[in-house]
Amino acid sequence: MRNVEPADHEDTPRDVVAIGNDYPPAFELARHRHRRAQLLYAAEGVVTVDTDQGAWVAPPERAVWIPPGVAHAVRMVGAVSTRSVLIEPGACTGRPDRCEVLAVSHLLRSLLVAAADIPAEYDLAGRDGLVMDLLVAEVGLAPVVPLAVPFPHEPALAARCHAFLAEPDAKAGIDSWSADLRLDRRAFTRLFRRETGMSFVGWRQQACLLAALPRLAAGEAVTAIALDLGYDSPAAFSTMFRRCLGVPPSRHQEALAPASVG
Repeated sequence: MRNVEPADHEDTPRDVVAIGNDYPPAFELARHRHRRAQLLYAAEGVVTVDTDQGAWVAPPERAVWIPPGVAHAVRMVGAVSTRSVLIEPGACTGRPDRCEVLAVSHLLRSLLVAAADIPAEYDLAGRDGLVMDLLVAEVGLAPVVPLAVPFPHEPALAARCHAFLAEPDAKAGIDSWSADLRLDRRAFTRLFRRETGMSFVGWRQQACLLAALPRLAAGEAVTAIALDLGYDSPAAFSTMFRRCLGVPPSRHQEALAPASVG
């Protein structure tokens, strides 16, 4: 059975449609956009979403909110099984017009899995309609998780940020970046926060986390990842990881084991 993509439901006469797809390891969806908003959830595996504004990663129990019309590319880490909800513009008032990573509660996960089996043109007044209404309400209430690496618009700083993502270094300092951009420390700090909405240290940490998550999903050793990213020790990397995601990286890897999605 072929996968069902968001474009297949551009004209479906329902405000909310849910779909489920399975993708092989390392599969990539080229840059595209769709008229509806999308909540992209990986029931198995990890997905990364890239836009002109930044990069987002969704490990287990997380999902990426993609607003209507935002051009984005999606990369699968490992074999991935997705569940997505496609929402007409304006039908989910609880979410902004920018990408976000959201926490997926047990209820929201169950709704996403159940909704993927509901026909596209379901009965609005029946049980299926109620499930979809509750699903949209839960999407609107889902808390944001700081798993984003926003990109600046200023060309020189943007180029530096993209280069960092290609070779993350947890020890990279403000002084070297400001020198590369020919700015004093204070001017660089102001520019960075204005352009990204984050401090340099916070952004650097998120970028390292973004680089680590796909490697953990691929089963790489925590020690190798920590040292490659420039951390002094696996313990230092684990402390950062636990602070951001609430569990150590080893526990996170265990959660990536395939689970039944119904």
